Amino acid sequence: TGKVLAMELPKLGNKRCTVLYPASMKAGCEIEEGLANRGFEVTRLNTYSTVPVHDVNNKVLAEALSVPVVAVASPSAVRAWISLLPEAEGWDHAVACIGETTALAAKKHGLKNVYYPTNPGLEGWVDSIREALRVHDRFEKVHIGSSEFLTYRVILSST
Repeated sequence: TGKVLAMELPKLGNKRCTVLYPASMKAGCEIEEGLANRGFEVTRLNTYSTVPVHDVNNKVLAEALSVPVVAVASPSAVRAWISLLPEAEGWDHAVACIGETTALAAKKHGLKNVYYPTNPGLEGWVDSIREALRVHDRFEKVHIGSSEFLTYRVILSST
């Protein structure tokens, strides 16, 4: 989380340390406030914004609704997904979240089968997708040479 990142960023001695913090316009202030409280000089630069999807082709939406696992990387992606569901309470497929913050948003919005790694990040996210597929009996392995590949459809939301 941002709060933890602000606490764990190393600071060398009592020297003045400056941080350039590129962030989403929607990002909270936990990182910059946490760093400032520790004596960092923080310059926040809002570099992007997230905008939810409002219109999706019906065929694409039908396919998305049928996948066993939807992978989301932010609370805004969860909100965008929920807004597309015809009946959120009736959709019971798995959701693999990149970390705890996204998982909490998914649970807050009523999603039931939520998976997330202990430590946020891409590797843990992939493990969460694999776990969700395994638990919901949708995990298939394909061996090509010495590499193992997963076969599944995952909808990634870039909201």
